[in-house]
Amino acid sequence: MDPVIDLETTLRQAGLRVTAPRIAVLRALETRPHADADEVFRAIAGDLPGTSLQAVYVVLGALTDAGLLRRIEPAGSPARYERRTGDNHHHVVCTRCGAVDDVDCVHGDAPCLTPSSTGGYAITTAEVTFWGLCPACQAADVPVRA
Repeated sequence: MDPVIDLETTLRQAGLRVTAPRIAVLRALETRPHADADEVFRAIAGDLPGTSLQAVYVVLGALTDAGLLRRIEPAGSPARYERRTGDNHHHVVCTRCGAVDDVDCVHGDAPCLTPSSTGGYAITTAEVTFWGLCPACQAADVPVRA
């Protein structure tokens, strides 16, 4: 099946109108998970030259509200977006370059962590961010041998 038709169906099933910017944003995030709005804007600018950064923010918000995207906000980083939703996975962030990768939930079911106290809340998800150095930054720290 045509990938664009699949995205059109996905949008319609989420109750959204099919628009070129929405299709373009979804396509960009297929190959750029954890992209911020600026990255998405640069990715679609060639195909949709009349699109503004503000329009990208509006599309990202609508797709997130519809459950088609997940918004994550690592400390010290702009909001990032991904298409992987609904599985309560977590993230690891490089403290040097800001790279972000997925970490599957340890137990597989949401929430995968149990807080010591819920304060009366009915807990449905847990969001964990692990911090460290990515493989590329670790390799850059390796001293060069003569």
